[in-house]
Amino acid sequence: MTKDLLTLFDVTQDELESLFALADKLKREPQLQPLRGKSIAMIFQKPSLRTRVSFEVGINQLGGYPVVLSQEGIGVGTRESVADIALLLSRYCDGLVARLFDHAVLTELAASAPVPVINALTDLSHPCQVLADLYTLRQHGKLKPGMKVAFIGDGNNMVHSWLEAASIFPMNFALAAPQGYHPGPEIVRRAKEAGISEITIMENPSDAAAGADVLYTDVWTSMGRESESDRRRKDFAGYQINAELLQKAKKDCVVMHCLPAHRGEEISAEVLEGSQSVVFDEAENRLHVQKAILTQLLGTATNVRATRPVAEKVQS
Repeated sequence: MTKDLLTLFDVTQDELESLFALADKLKREPQLQPLRGKSIAMIFQKPSLRTRVSFEVGINQLGGYPVVLSQEGIGVGTRESVADIALLLSRYCDGLVARLFDHAVLTELAASAPVPVINALTDLSHPCQVLADLYTLRQHGKLKPGMKVAFIGDGNNMVHSWLEAASIFPMNFALAAPQGYHPGPEIVRRAKEAGISEITIMENPSDAAAGADVLYTDVWTSMGRESESDRRRKDFAGYQINAELLQKAKKDCVVMHCLPAHRGEEISAEVLEGSQSVVFDEAENRLHVQKAILTQLLGTATNVRATRPVAEKVQS
């Protein structure tokens, strides 16, 4: 991993394995505090539940001190320039966690800050969530080379991060999305150029779900696009993960959703709350994986770092 975690293109396959082994170690040994004496600034332009709580609790558990900053409080790019905020906070804090709209603001923060910067979500990418998703699949014995992940819905930042993941872990990634809602072509190109995964973008949800090991979805209307919600409900009609679609997948398929969920829209309540759902395991694992990310980038106790491989060594 580089100094920062901005997208999963920053992560190698070996680093993925080490990160998950470190998350295991921190779960087994909660007394470890590799961030003792360190302060982490957390910048939030967007509303947050899982991200804020998992990072704030995780930093505290690691012995650090989280400083939570809102857009109203600091005015990123309005009251003060992005570069000045990065330089100032780096004088006070040992790292920055940022949940922003524009990914370009995140890259400017990282370019200006001498301390590590972690992407806690932008409109382009959500690497912490997909790392937690992969860790959850490993927990349930599903993280295997060639696994089929079928994403049903908008080709948004979650899809971008899954495509990034497909460049470091070999999988069959199939996206079913209406025309006009496909992911950014540059990210698709980079993921395909890695040459280790099969990547297919289509419109038919049943075709995407056929034989899937994982069915994944997200809300049809992401934050910042609320004015499009009526049109999106019409455009995404038929793109729901429900009992009928689940029957197209493998019998032991797991269902994932990054939350918050809109029952009756992108997913049925029956499936979200059913026996094949691992949705709340995903949510919990945000805490464990982010603790490992923080330790990897900021931890001072070298004996905390885990070096043993994950249970299933990845073969590309």
